[in-house]
Amino acid sequence: MTAGQPGPQPVGPLGTAERAPAPDLARGAMLLLIALANTPFYLYGRAHSEAGFHPVDGSPVDRVVQAALIIGVDMRVYPMFAFLFGYGLAVIRRRQAEAGVPDARAFAVLRRRNLWLIAFGLVHALLLWGGDVLGAYGLCGLVLTWLFLRRSDRTLLVWSALGTVVLTAFAAFSLYGAWAVVVEGVPVQGGGLPAFVTASASATDPLTAALDRMLLWPFIVLGQGLFGVAVPVAMLLGVWAARRRVLERPAEHRRLLWPAAVVGVAVGWLGGLPHALAHVGVLPELGTVVWAFTAVQMVTGLVCGIGYVAVFGLLAARLEGRPPGRAASAVTALGRRSMTGYLGQSVLCAPVLAAWGLGVGGLLGSAGMAVYAVGVWTVTVAVAVALERAGRTGPAEQLLRRLVYRPGR
Repeated sequence: MTAGQPGPQPVGPLGTAERAPAPDLARGAMLLLIALANTPFYLYGRAHSEAGFHPVDGSPVDRVVQAALIIGVDMRVYPMFAFLFGYGLAVIRRRQAEAGVPDARAFAVLRRRNLWLIAFGLVHALLLWGGDVLGAYGLCGLVLTWLFLRRSDRTLLVWSALGTVVLTAFAAFSLYGAWAVVVEGVPVQGGGLPAFVTASASATDPLTAALDRMLLWPFIVLGQGLFGVAVPVAMLLGVWAARRRVLERPAEHRRLLWPAAVVGVAVGWLGGLPHALAHVGVLPELGTVVWAFTAVQMVTGLVCGIGYVAVFGLLAARLEGRPPGRAASAVTALGRRSMTGYLGQSVLCAPVLAAWGLGVGGLLGSAGMAVYAVGVWTVTVAVAVALERAGRTGPAEQLLRRLVYRPGR
C-alpha cells in the first residue's frame, strides 16, 4: 500500500453459507426463552413477587408454569445472550484482521455497532419495551471492547473469575441475611419491585406508558449492562470462547462443552429450585425472604446461561455433516435474524398485552401468558423462514449493517 492510499475497508457480516450453525441455533432458541421471560411483565393488575414479575397467586397450572420459569428461564437467558454477543464481537474483530483491516479501523466498526445498538435500544424503549437490553449490551460491548478486546486470554479469564466471585459473595451475603430472618427472627421490611418497574404495563395512556418506559430504561442499561456483573462476565467468556472457535468447531470442543452443559444446567436449575418452591408456597417459611433469591438467581443464572450455550454447541456438533432438519433449520433462520426477532416480540406483545393497548395482559394468567409467548416466538420463526427462503436478511439487521458498514467509514 503506497502513501496516501486508503487501507483495506472493513468487511461486512458473514454470508449465510459462511455462518456457523451453533451460534444461530442458540440465538433462535434463546428468543423463545426471552419471550417466556419478558411476557410475565404484562400480567398487571395483581400482586407480584418481591423477586420478579410473577403473580403471587393463580391456578395450579399457573403455579407450575411460574415454578418452571423461575427454575429454567428467569435470569438465565440474558447471560446466554451476553455470551453470544461477546462471541460475535470477537468474530467481527477476527474477520477484520483476516482481511487485513487495520486494528484502529476494526475497532471503529465495533464502536459504531455498539453505539447504534444503544440508539436502537433507546427507540425500542421509547416506543414499546422499557426492559430493552440492546442498550445495555451496546454499552457493555462499548466498554469491554475498549478495555478487554486487545487483552490476553489470561486477562479475560481472571476478570471473569473476579466477577463471578463478586456475584457469589453477594449471593452468600443475601442467603446469610435470609437465614438471620428465618432462624433468628431478625425483623425485615418487605419491599418488592419499585412501582416504576412495572408502571408502563398498567398505564392506560400511551404517553404516560412511554414516559414510564423511559424512566426504567436507564436503570436497565446501567444495571444490567455494567453493574449487574453477570452480563460483563458472560460477554468476556464469549470473547474467550470465540478466540478458540468453540461454537464454530463444536465437534473439536466436546470435552469442554459437555462439562459446561451438564454442570451449568444442573447448577442453574438447582439454584432456582428454592426460589420456585418458596414462590408457589411449597416452602412457606421462605416466603418472607424471597428477596434473597435474586442474588442467587444472578450467579446461578450466569452459570446456567453458559450451560445453555454449551447444550446448543453439542447439538450443532451432533448435526454436523448431516441435514439439520426442518425444525433446526427454522430455529437457525430466526437466529440469523435475532435482532429482528427480538424487536418483533415487542411489536407482537406490547400493543396487545399492555393496558394502553388491548389490555389482554390483565386478563391472562401465567399459563395463558406462556402460551402467548410461545405463539409470538412461533410467528417470528415463520417470518424468519419466509425471509430465509426469499434470500433476505432481517430488516433490523439490514438497517444496522448499513449504518455500521457504510463505505468510507
